Amino acid sequence: MAKRHRALSVRLSIAVAVLALAAAGCAGNSGTNGTSGSGSDGKSITMGVIPGWTDETSTAYLLKNVLESKGYTVKITKLSDNAPMYTALANGDIDVLSSAWPERTHKAFMDKYGDKIEDIGTFYQGAGLFLAVPTDSAIKSIADLPSHAKELDGKIIGIEPGAGLTKAAQDDVFPAYGLDSDFKLVTSSTTAMLTELKKATATKKPIAVTLWKPFWANQAFAVRPLEDPKGAFGKSEGLHSIARDGFSKDFPEVANMIKNFKLDDTQYGSLEDTVVNKFGEGEEAKAVQAWLDKNPGYATSLEKYLTK
Repeated sequence: MAKRHRALSVRLSIAVAVLALAAAGCAGNSGTNGTSGSGSDGKSITMGVIPGWTDETSTAYLLKNVLESKGYTVKITKLSDNAPMYTALANGDIDVLSSAWPERTHKAFMDKYGDKIEDIGTFYQGAGLFLAVPTDSAIKSIADLPSHAKELDGKIIGIEPGAGLTKAAQDDVFPAYGLDSDFKLVTSSTTAMLTELKKATATKKPIAVTLWKPFWANQAFAVRPLEDPKGAFGKSEGLHSIARDGFSKDFPEVANMIKNFKLDDTQYGSLEDTVVNKFGEGEEAKAVQAWLDKNPGYATSLEKYLTK
Protein backbone atom coordinates (compact mmCIF):
# COMPACT_ATOMS: atom_id res chain seq x y z
CA MET A 1 0.00 0.00 0.00
CA ALA A 2 2.91 2.36 0.73
CA LYS A 3 4.00 1.88 -2.85
CA ARG A 4 0.59 3.01 -3.99
CA HIS A 5 0.64 6.24 -2.03
CA ARG A 6 3.49 8.52 -2.86
CA ALA A 7 2.81 11.80 -1.12
CA LEU A 8 4.96 13.93 -3.37
CA SER A 9 3.48 12.65 -6.61
CA VAL A 10 -0.03 13.09 -5.25
CA ARG A 11 0.68 16.68 -4.20
CA LEU A 12 2.15 17.45 -7.60
CA SER A 13 -0.82 15.87 -9.37
CA ILE A 14 -3.24 17.89 -7.29
CA ALA A 15 -1.33 21.11 -7.91
CA VAL A 16 -1.34 20.53 -11.66
CA ALA A 17 -5.07 19.72 -11.62
CA VAL A 18 -5.95 22.81 -9.60
CA LEU A 19 -3.90 25.07 -11.89
CA ALA A 20 -5.56 23.52 -14.92
CA LEU A 21 -9.00 24.16 -13.50
CA ALA A 22 -8.09 27.73 -12.61
CA ALA A 23 -6.91 28.33 -16.14
CA ALA A 24 -10.11 26.85 -17.50
CA GLY A 25 -12.16 29.14 -15.28
CA CYS A 26 -10.22 32.22 -16.37
CA ALA A 27 -10.80 31.28 -19.97
CA GLY A 28 -14.53 31.45 -19.38
CA ASN A 29 -15.43 27.85 -20.28
CA SER A 30 -18.99 27.10 -19.20
CA GLY A 31 -18.73 23.33 -19.50
CA THR A 32 -22.05 23.08 -21.35
CA ASN A 33 -22.83 22.15 -24.92
CA GLY A 34 -19.63 20.13 -25.11
CA THR A 35 -17.33 23.14 -24.76
CA SER A 36 -15.29 22.25 -21.65
CA GLY A 37 -14.67 18.66 -20.68
CA SER A 38 -16.56 17.40 -23.69
CA GLY A 39 -14.30 18.54 -26.50
CA SER A 40 -15.16 19.77 -29.98
CA ASP A 41 -15.70 16.29 -31.41
CA GLY A 42 -18.41 15.44 -28.89
CA LYS A 43 -16.57 12.29 -27.81
CA SER A 44 -14.16 13.59 -25.14
CA ILE A 45 -15.17 13.35 -21.47
CA THR A 46 -13.38 14.43 -18.29
CA MET A 47 -13.85 12.55 -15.01
CA GLY A 48 -12.70 13.79 -11.61
CA VAL A 49 -11.09 11.69 -8.87
CA ILE A 50 -9.60 12.46 -5.47
CA PRO A 51 -6.36 10.46 -4.98
CA GLY A 52 -6.84 7.86 -2.26
CA TRP A 53 -10.63 7.80 -2.65
CA THR A 54 -10.68 4.43 -4.31
CA ASP A 55 -14.42 4.23 -4.98
CA GLU A 56 -13.88 7.13 -7.40
CA THR A 57 -10.68 5.73 -8.89
CA SER A 58 -12.04 2.22 -9.45
CA THR A 59 -15.31 3.30 -11.01
CA ALA A 60 -13.79 6.11 -13.09
CA TYR A 61 -11.27 3.80 -14.73
CA LEU A 62 -13.93 1.15 -15.26
CA LEU A 63 -16.20 3.60 -17.09
CA LYS A 64 -13.16 4.97 -18.96
CA ASN A 65 -12.36 1.49 -20.25
CA VAL A 66 -15.88 0.90 -21.52
CA LEU A 67 -16.21 4.33 -23.12
CA GLU A 68 -12.83 4.20 -24.84
CA SER A 69 -13.69 0.79 -26.29
CA LYS A 70 -16.47 2.62 -28.14
CA GLY A 71 -14.33 5.46 -29.43
CA TYR A 72 -14.61 8.05 -26.68
CA THR A 73 -11.61 9.78 -25.11
CA VAL A 74 -11.73 9.96 -21.31
CA LYS A 75 -9.41 12.17 -19.28
CA ILE A 76 -8.97 11.57 -15.53
CA THR A 77 -8.43 14.80 -13.57
CA LYS A 78 -7.15 14.64 -9.98
CA LEU A 79 -8.50 17.05 -7.37
CA SER A 80 -7.62 17.51 -3.73
CA ASP A 81 -10.96 17.31 -1.92
CA ASN A 82 -14.74 17.56 -2.21
CA ALA A 83 -14.90 21.36 -2.34
CA PRO A 84 -12.82 21.72 -5.55
CA MET A 85 -14.49 18.60 -6.97
CA TYR A 86 -18.03 19.93 -6.65
CA THR A 87 -16.93 23.41 -7.70
CA ALA A 88 -15.37 21.94 -10.83
CA LEU A 89 -18.58 20.05 -11.61
CA ALA A 90 -20.73 23.12 -11.06
CA ASN A 91 -18.42 25.21 -13.27
CA GLY A 92 -18.36 22.56 -16.00
CA ASP A 93 -14.59 22.06 -15.70
CA ILE A 94 -15.15 18.32 -15.33
CA ASP A 95 -17.98 16.29 -16.78
CA VAL A 96 -18.50 13.37 -14.41
CA LEU A 97 -17.85 12.27 -10.84
CA SER A 98 -18.31 8.52 -11.08
CA SER A 99 -18.88 7.89 -7.35
CA ALA A 100 -20.60 10.43 -5.10
CA TRP A 101 -22.52 10.24 -1.80
CA PRO A 102 -25.24 12.87 -2.39
CA GLU A 103 -27.96 11.44 -0.15
CA ARG A 104 -26.23 12.25 3.15
CA THR A 105 -22.43 12.38 3.18
CA HIS A 106 -22.15 14.94 0.35
CA LYS A 107 -25.56 16.51 0.93
CA ALA A 108 -24.08 19.90 1.90
CA PHE A 109 -22.36 20.10 -1.49
CA MET A 110 -25.52 19.06 -3.31
CA ASP A 111 -27.48 21.70 -1.39
CA LYS A 112 -24.96 24.29 -2.57
CA TYR A 113 -24.35 23.16 -6.13
CA GLY A 114 -27.24 20.82 -6.92
CA ASP A 115 -28.91 23.16 -9.41
CA LYS A 116 -25.77 22.95 -11.55
CA ILE A 117 -25.27 19.19 -11.19
CA GLU A 118 -27.10 16.21 -12.69
CA ASP A 119 -27.70 13.10 -10.59
CA ILE A 120 -27.45 10.41 -13.25
CA GLY A 121 -28.06 7.27 -11.22
CA THR A 122 -27.27 5.01 -8.26
CA PHE A 123 -24.74 2.26 -8.93
CA TYR A 124 -24.39 0.81 -5.42
CA GLN A 125 -26.78 0.46 -2.47
CA GLY A 126 -25.89 0.14 1.21
CA ALA A 127 -22.95 2.51 1.64
CA GLY A 128 -22.28 3.70 5.18
CA LEU A 129 -19.99 5.62 7.55
CA PHE A 130 -18.60 4.51 10.91
CA LEU A 131 -15.76 4.60 13.41
CA ALA A 132 -13.62 1.48 13.49
CA VAL A 133 -11.12 -0.21 15.81
CA PRO A 134 -8.91 -3.31 15.51
CA THR A 135 -10.82 -6.57 15.84
CA ASP A 136 -9.00 -7.45 19.07
CA SER A 137 -10.00 -4.18 20.76
CA ALA A 138 -12.21 -4.28 23.86
CA ILE A 139 -14.12 -1.25 22.56
CA LYS A 140 -17.49 -2.30 21.17
CA SER A 141 -19.44 0.94 20.82
CA ILE A 142 -18.84 4.62 20.16
CA ALA A 143 -20.35 5.13 23.60
CA ASP A 144 -17.38 3.21 25.08
CA LEU A 145 -14.76 5.56 23.65
CA PRO A 146 -14.54 8.10 26.55
CA SER A 147 -13.43 5.37 28.96
CA HIS A 148 -10.64 4.43 26.53
CA ALA A 149 -9.43 7.97 25.75
CA LYS A 150 -6.06 7.50 27.45
CA GLU A 151 -5.07 4.35 25.57
CA LEU A 152 -6.09 6.03 22.29
CA ASP A 153 -4.05 9.12 23.20
CA GLY A 154 -7.18 11.23 22.87
CA LYS A 155 -7.16 10.86 19.08
CA ILE A 156 -9.48 9.51 16.44
CA ILE A 157 -7.66 9.35 13.12
CA GLY A 158 -9.67 10.83 10.27
CA ILE A 159 -9.24 11.63 6.59
CA GLU A 160 -9.51 14.85 4.52
CA PRO A 161 -10.93 17.89 6.35
CA GLY A 162 -13.44 18.48 3.55
CA ALA A 163 -14.77 14.92 3.45
CA GLY A 164 -18.42 14.27 4.25
CA LEU A 165 -17.26 11.59 6.68
CA THR A 166 -15.23 14.22 8.55
CA LYS A 167 -18.21 16.56 8.74
CA ALA A 168 -20.49 13.77 10.00
CA ALA A 169 -17.97 12.79 12.67
CA GLN A 170 -17.42 16.37 13.83
CA ASP A 171 -20.97 17.69 13.58
CA ASP A 172 -23.04 14.64 14.48
CA VAL A 173 -21.06 11.86 16.15
CA PHE A 174 -18.79 13.85 18.48
CA PRO A 175 -21.68 15.90 19.97
CA ALA A 176 -24.02 12.89 20.20
CA TYR A 177 -21.54 10.91 22.30
CA GLY A 178 -19.81 13.80 24.09
CA LEU A 179 -16.43 13.04 22.55
CA ASP A 180 -15.22 16.65 22.25
CA SER A 181 -13.86 16.81 25.80
CA ASP A 182 -11.78 13.64 25.45
CA PHE A 183 -10.86 13.37 21.78
CA LYS A 184 -9.47 15.29 18.85
CA LEU A 185 -10.40 14.25 15.33
CA VAL A 186 -7.04 14.23 13.53
CA THR A 187 -7.58 15.09 9.85
CA SER A 188 -5.10 15.02 6.99
CA SER A 189 -5.73 12.53 4.19
CA THR A 190 -7.05 9.05 3.48
CA THR A 191 -3.49 7.98 2.74
CA ALA A 192 -2.27 9.20 6.13
CA MET A 193 -5.15 7.49 7.95
CA LEU A 194 -4.43 4.20 6.20
CA THR A 195 -0.74 4.48 7.04
CA GLU A 196 -1.57 4.89 10.74
CA LEU A 197 -4.09 2.05 10.58
CA LYS A 198 -1.58 -0.26 8.93
CA LYS A 199 1.09 0.49 11.54
CA ALA A 200 -1.32 0.07 14.44
CA THR A 201 -2.80 -3.22 13.31
CA ALA A 202 0.65 -4.60 12.48
CA THR A 203 2.03 -3.75 15.94
CA LYS A 204 -1.18 -4.49 17.90
CA LYS A 205 -1.50 -0.90 19.11
CA PRO A 206 -4.88 0.70 19.95
CA ILE A 207 -6.34 2.98 17.31
CA ALA A 208 -9.71 4.39 16.32
CA VAL A 209 -10.29 5.63 12.77
CA THR A 210 -13.04 6.97 10.55
CA LEU A 211 -14.00 4.43 7.88
CA TRP A 212 -16.75 3.69 5.42
CA LYS A 213 -18.35 0.92 3.40
CA PRO A 214 -17.72 -0.09 0.68
CA PHE A 215 -13.95 0.26 1.03
CA TRP A 216 -11.18 -2.27 0.48
CA ALA A 217 -9.50 -1.46 3.83
CA ASN A 218 -12.30 -3.24 5.67
CA GLN A 219 -11.05 -6.50 4.19
CA ALA A 220 -7.34 -5.68 4.11
CA PHE A 221 -7.00 -4.84 7.82
CA ALA A 222 -8.26 -6.59 10.95
CA VAL A 223 -10.81 -3.90 11.86
CA ARG A 224 -14.48 -3.78 12.75
CA PRO A 225 -17.08 -1.01 12.99
CA LEU A 226 -18.08 0.35 16.38
CA GLU A 227 -21.74 0.12 17.25
CA ASP A 228 -23.61 3.41 16.87
CA PRO A 229 -26.59 3.00 19.23
CA LYS A 230 -27.69 6.63 18.79
CA GLY A 231 -27.61 6.38 15.01
CA ALA A 232 -25.44 9.50 14.79
CA PHE A 233 -23.94 8.48 11.45
CA GLY A 234 -27.41 8.01 9.98
CA LYS A 235 -28.77 5.30 7.74
CA SER A 236 -26.96 3.70 4.84
CA GLU A 237 -27.09 5.45 1.49
CA GLY A 238 -26.50 4.84 -2.18
CA LEU A 239 -23.45 5.71 -4.25
CA HIS A 240 -24.40 7.82 -7.27
CA SER A 241 -22.75 8.92 -10.48
CA ILE A 242 -23.22 12.66 -11.00
CA ALA A 243 -22.35 15.08 -13.81
CA ARG A 244 -22.22 18.73 -14.77
CA ASP A 245 -25.46 20.37 -15.80
CA GLY A 246 -26.24 19.65 -19.44
CA PHE A 247 -24.19 16.45 -19.63
CA SER A 248 -27.19 14.22 -20.41
CA LYS A 249 -28.19 16.56 -23.23
CA ASP A 250 -24.67 16.60 -24.67
CA PHE A 251 -24.06 12.87 -24.17
CA PRO A 252 -27.44 11.10 -24.03
CA GLU A 253 -26.04 7.64 -24.77
CA VAL A 254 -23.25 7.96 -22.20
CA ALA A 255 -25.68 9.25 -19.59
CA ASN A 256 -27.97 6.29 -20.30
CA MET A 257 -25.03 3.90 -19.95
CA ILE A 258 -24.01 5.43 -16.61
CA LYS A 259 -27.63 5.30 -15.45
CA ASN A 260 -27.55 1.55 -16.02
CA PHE A 261 -24.10 1.11 -14.44
CA LYS A 262 -24.44 -1.14 -11.33
CA LEU A 263 -22.09 -2.97 -8.95
CA ASP A 264 -23.07 -5.44 -6.25
CA ASP A 265 -20.95 -6.18 -3.15
CA THR A 266 -18.98 -8.98 -4.79
CA GLN A 267 -18.28 -7.01 -7.95
CA TYR A 268 -17.38 -3.85 -6.07
CA GLY A 269 -15.10 -5.63 -3.61
CA SER A 270 -13.19 -7.52 -6.28
CA LEU A 271 -12.88 -4.43 -8.51
CA GLU A 272 -11.48 -2.23 -5.76
CA ASP A 273 -9.15 -4.97 -4.49
CA THR A 274 -7.79 -5.48 -8.01
CA VAL A 275 -7.22 -1.76 -8.61
CA VAL A 276 -5.77 -0.95 -5.20
CA ASN A 277 -3.97 -4.07 -3.97
CA LYS A 278 -3.20 -6.29 -6.94
CA PHE A 279 -1.97 -3.50 -9.22
CA GLY A 280 -1.68 -0.15 -7.40
CA GLU A 281 -1.11 3.49 -8.26
CA GLY A 282 -0.37 4.17 -11.90
CA GLU A 283 -1.67 0.77 -13.01
CA GLU A 284 -5.40 1.51 -12.82
CA ALA A 285 -6.07 0.91 -16.51
CA LYS A 286 -4.34 -2.48 -16.43
CA ALA A 287 -6.15 -3.37 -13.21
CA VAL A 288 -9.57 -2.63 -14.68
CA GLN A 289 -8.78 -4.64 -17.81
CA ALA A 290 -7.68 -7.56 -15.62
CA TRP A 291 -10.94 -7.31 -13.67
CA LEU A 292 -13.00 -7.20 -16.87
CA ASP A 293 -11.13 -10.27 -18.16
CA LYS A 294 -12.29 -12.13 -15.05
CA ASN A 295 -15.82 -10.77 -15.37
CA PRO A 296 -16.74 -11.63 -18.96
CA GLY A 297 -19.87 -9.97 -20.17
CA TYR A 298 -19.71 -7.00 -17.79
CA ALA A 299 -18.28 -4.58 -20.35
CA THR A 300 -20.74 -5.79 -22.96
CA SER A 301 -23.64 -5.12 -20.60
CA LEU A 302 -22.65 -1.42 -20.64
CA GLU A 303 -21.36 -1.13 -24.21
CA LYS A 304 -24.81 -2.03 -25.54
CA TYR A 305 -25.99 1.46 -24.57
CA LEU A 306 -23.35 3.07 -26.81
CA THR A 307 -23.79 2.96 -30.55
CA LYS A 308 -20.98 5.31 -31.55
